[in-house]
Amino acid sequence: MSKKATEFQRKAMSWMYRGKEIFKPLNTGWIDENVACVREWVANIFFYRKGDTTIMVDAGYNYDRLAEKMGWLGIDPKSIHHILITHQDTDHVGAVEADSPGLFRNANLYIGEIENRYLTGEERRKVIYNLYKLPQVTINNEKVLLHDGQVLDIDGVRIECFLVPGHTWGHMVYLIDDKYLFTGDTLWFGADGGYSFISSLAEDNKLAVQSLAELERKLRARGLHPYFITGHTGWTDNFAFAFAHKDKSCSPFKKRVHDPSAPYDAYDESDDTEENAKSGFLKGVGR
Repeated sequence: MSKKATEFQRKAMSWMYRGKEIFKPLNTGWIDENVACVREWVANIFFYRKGDTTIMVDAGYNYDRLAEKMGWLGIDPKSIHHILITHQDTDHVGAVEADSPGLFRNANLYIGEIENRYLTGEERRKVIYNLYKLPQVTINNEKVLLHDGQVLDIDGVRIECFLVPGHTWGHMVYLIDDKYLFTGDTLWFGADGGYSFISSLAEDNKLAVQSLAELERKLRARGLHPYFITGHTGWTDNFAFAFAHKDKSCSPFKKRVHDPSAPYDAYDESDDTEENAKSGFLKGVGR
């Protein structure tokens, strides 16, 4: 299913969002000495490296260049034993779906216990304002089910789980070593700051906005100012920028400028090259 869904997304979303200034993914490279990124068309997947351990965050599409691009970063797919999944959409789990090439077949998957209900068939994923049901995702990897507020220790890496429902019912974000917050499809960055993610792809936009505000409250209460690393629109270390429009969703079909520097068609990844991946750290936004 993931190969078919990947191809459908590439064609349908390229047509639907072409010229909308919606997606601005990072190219393949390193954010800093700990966090690496691989670009798969409009989506990013991430790797957190500490000592001899590399933890993957999300698993992208069923994408035929993933191993190649990981090679640009010096990361061997066989070294990945732990994958944190923010949510089960094809652009975040394609490389671990049952019909994928199996690069990570021996890795443990960590996913929210509520999100797992999509995988068991207890829930069906709906998009386009609940008008369209997506096919059920099948994953055969061993899974570790997570709950809100749970703290994991993987080889000395501290991972805290925050349930942020709205885009999906069980969407998780992950705070790693109190410094890096991997937000999946919770945050969308426009030219003027962060919004709740794209309205047409949410299960419940009102809940998504409420969840984003609650996430900000929790971080502020603890004095945490992490890097905010998104699935589709880059990263920032500017807290105010990240939550600038937390009470609003990104509305892709309104006639207003979202980010004039975003590519006309983000599915064109011709500038994502091995040379660029090795040329320095990837710049953040809102700095």
